[in-house]
Amino acid sequence: MRKTWWKEAVVYQVYWRSFYDTDGDGYGDLNGVIAKLDYIKELGVDVIWLNPCYESPDKDNGYDISDYYGVMEKAGNLEIWERLLKEVHQRDMKLIMDLVVNHTSDQHHWFKESRSSKDHPKRDWYIWKEPVKGKEPNNWRSYFSPSTWEYDETTDQYYFHSFAVEQPDLNWKNGEVREEIYKMMRYWLDKGIDGFRMDVVNLLAKIEGFPNAEKPEKIDYLGNNPGIHEYLQEMNEKVLRHYDIFTVGEIPFVTPEDGVLYVGEDRNELHTLFHFQVADDMPTWDMLRYKDIQKTWYEGLWGKGWNSQFLNNHDHTRQVTRYGNDEEYRVESAKLLATMVHTMPGMPYIFQGEEIGMTGVRFSTIEDYNDIAMKNKYKEEVAKGRDPQEVFESLLPLSRDNSRTPMQWNDSEQAGFTDGNPWIKVNPNYKSINVEAALKDPNSVFYYYKKLIQLRKDHPVMVYGSFTDYSTGHETIYAYTRELEDKQWLIVLNHSDQHEKFSIPDIISDKKLEPILHNYDTITMDNKSIELRPHEAVIFDLQ
Repeated sequence: MRKTWWKEAVVYQVYWRSFYDTDGDGYGDLNGVIAKLDYIKELGVDVIWLNPCYESPDKDNGYDISDYYGVMEKAGNLEIWERLLKEVHQRDMKLIMDLVVNHTSDQHHWFKESRSSKDHPKRDWYIWKEPVKGKEPNNWRSYFSPSTWEYDETTDQYYFHSFAVEQPDLNWKNGEVREEIYKMMRYWLDKGIDGFRMDVVNLLAKIEGFPNAEKPEKIDYLGNNPGIHEYLQEMNEKVLRHYDIFTVGEIPFVTPEDGVLYVGEDRNELHTLFHFQVADDMPTWDMLRYKDIQKTWYEGLWGKGWNSQFLNNHDHTRQVTRYGNDEEYRVESAKLLATMVHTMPGMPYIFQGEEIGMTGVRFSTIEDYNDIAMKNKYKEEVAKGRDPQEVFESLLPLSRDNSRTPMQWNDSEQAGFTDGNPWIKVNPNYKSINVEAALKDPNSVFYYYKKLIQLRKDHPVMVYGSFTDYSTGHETIYAYTRELEDKQWLIVLNHSDQHEKFSIPDIISDKKLEPILHNYDTITMDNKSIELRPHEAVIFDLQ
């Protein structure tokens, strides 16, 4: 297997608007990221992924870009961004940027020109269609609204948007569009960034002819369409291969069979991907399903391409709330989930605040939420006559704002995030869950993460080791080995609120189990079995 710096990296995601506010406007900013770089460095991570800070009307928290070359005022300016990059590199870390090229803002000058007339040279830079029987060109549904089509009076046509109406999709069939995107990518890479996280990159190619969908509510027809691999291979040929960088594609609707086409080392497309068979398709914890997902992706990618491991991000509620126990066993559960993510085959991602065990939030009214997807869905369902409270309750568990509340730095007002009024309310539990408290407690979730990350740096078995599951069919215990040359590690996890017993498999019963990392103070075991308390996690070296 080819060894590279990025396979050995741990990535820390900075959702800057919720990270740290230095100017009192209630939004985190790039100066705030600079101010906290030593904290990120202390954790031991290698790469920072910065969510979009480009010029934007901010309808979808920066994912609606109006100028790819500018920095939005809320975040700072280009000079501050350049200082951030310099400071990151001075600390021997790397910076990757979000690349959002499936769509732009409707305020981007390209789209303003495109919508101005049917014969404008940039008309074909976006996707325009005539009405069909006075209505939308087809029955497709977008992520954020009932239709992918928005009527534009100026030219009596519809434009296509996979997301909000303010986010028209670019027409990737147009070679001029692609060349303009590649030029922009080179601009940021030449400034010295270390790669891209590519937003919904598998949506770039559309189904030819835009036929009606049999099941319009099942929106997988938006992605993985013919032409996508040609676009990505062209992007690699013209841009990516000329830089020593790391690329990760956000790729919904994929199986391992699809995934290897994007990240196969012989394919010349991307380095790794986020798939969403867990985060999108597993609403609550399901151990058997999770094991099956991990097994199929390991078998599909191992030796061919590289996977990513994550359980939460800015679009998915915090892992200890969604997949763990954020009350009685919050600390143990947060450490167990960390152990699992960091010992699975692939690259681990940490979403800001995860490393102190921050929890998902539950606000009392829809007015407290900013998530455009949630608010649009609420409006749509209430308009159908459904009870507003019932709709609200149904949307709470998976609201994207669950994970977007401000970083909890200390127990002072607004959790030390801002001196102003925060753009979204702080989680009320900041008094007890915060960075200051975590750094004072040697047994905190933070220091557990730090140990995990150091283990990965010191022991290649955590990166390049093969994977074998020894707990098939068990609904609460996950036990598996990672093996590289003469090194073999056993990871045992009790993902439940009950006491469990794990019987040591015969195939490794002759080995001495030497504990390396553990989320309780003691371990109860003999040479035949391990007694596991709720959410207990332990890593053994098999000697």
